[in-house]
Amino acid sequence: MPTAPAPTPWGFPHHSTWDPDDDLVALGADLEPGTLITAYSGGLFPMPVTMDAEDQLGWFSPVERGVLPLDEMRVSRSLRRSARDFEVRVDTAFDEVVARCGSPDRADGWITPAFARAYGRLHRLGWAHSVEAWRDGRLAGGLYGVSIGGLFAGESMFHHERDASKVALLALVDLLSDQYADRRVLDVQWQTPHLASLGVVRRPRAEYLEALEQALSVPLPALLDVDD
Repeated sequence: MPTAPAPTPWGFPHHSTWDPDDDLVALGADLEPGTLITAYSGGLFPMPVTMDAEDQLGWFSPVERGVLPLDEMRVSRSLRRSARDFEVRVDTAFDEVVARCGSPDRADGWITPAFARAYGRLHRLGWAHSVEAWRDGRLAGGLYGVSIGGLFAGESMFHHERDASKVALLALVDLLSDQYADRRVLDVQWQTPHLASLGVVRRPRAEYLEALEQALSVPLPALLDVDD
């Protein structure tokens, strides 16, 4: 079981006060474990933002949330074939996955050293996990995210070989598809064209928050049972 972090001293605004047309809900606070767990449990996630030429910590809850229904991931025959070429592991290279997701070579990179350290702390407390695709002893792709009850909040993914990140996502879906699958939530923040091609759909904020409330009462998935 994850280790409970120290309570956050920060209070986030109640969702009834959120601007219905703005993904950005709040600014400030910190990236301490207790703050992150409180935020994710309330439907928020952090990203750095620049406002008035100043870098700040933003807390987002998209008006249209990107969610991957576990029974709707689109898996092509070629992806199924590719999956046989990789070894899937869980939590064997978390820091490396985060570092590669945050590579400065990525044009849309937002994972700063402070974010990497924050999620590293969450991982060591048992709240953050990586799913990895390996080939020939090398890390070929993977993803990481935060797991709270039946919520898996995907943060980022990367690949160095074709289909490697998709294989990691497919493995995650398989790991979450247990007896509680109908109440689990696989959150990917925003729907992009790439994610839409894999089956990610948009859910209105209110619908997402309702599903999240149900998901939080579900036991954690057996993330380490990668051979099952």
